[in-house]
Amino acid sequence: MAMGDSVPTPRISVHQSFGGGLVADVLLWRKWCGGVVMLASATTFWCLFELAGYSILSFVANVLLLLVVILFFWAKSASLLNRPLPPLPNLEISERTAGKIADELQVWVNIALSIAHDITLGRNLKLLLKVGVALWFVSFIGSFFSFLTVVYIGVILSLSVPVLYDKYQHHIDEKLSVTNKIIQTQYRKIDETVLRKLPLPSKKEKKMQ
Repeated sequence: MAMGDSVPTPRISVHQSFGGGLVADVLLWRKWCGGVVMLASATTFWCLFELAGYSILSFVANVLLLLVVILFFWAKSASLLNRPLPPLPNLEISERTAGKIADELQVWVNIALSIAHDITLGRNLKLLLKVGVALWFVSFIGSFFSFLTVVYIGVILSLSVPVLYDKYQHHIDEKLSVTNKIIQTQYRKIDETVLRKLPLPSKKEKKMQ
């Protein structure tokens, strides 16, 4: 191997990166039935709400109404004909599940508040630029697509990108490495020519605040 050749990076297990469970099997199409169901469901919902113009609120209300009516008449007929009642599970959220959801929300909320604190009180200009670019990109995408279309595109990407990366990981990593070096070089130029010349509060001023 020549001196200028780069050492190949070890192959990453995409399946293990997704947890190695059912979700990983579906996203990598190892359980193609789950992938087909997910893709068909997302396509059906997108066509129903986006192309046909059906209201999500009306759809949910009509489905719940139909479900309640079916269960009501099922229970009535079961009592008259001495049949078993509808096999409904215990419809409640356990304290453990609620605690997990609350803990997960707490982590994300704290991250958002920490970013807001660093931007406003810490006057972190670099973080402000990153957040600003990210929000501008979201706004730019939102001007072309509706929220439902963005979600549908996300489902399509989640069922295609992991498979392609798992198959062509080495080539993709090479391209991403080159792109990352270009971005880092351009960022250093902007940092040296623009960001470092902007007046920023000293550490004493931050402590006084």
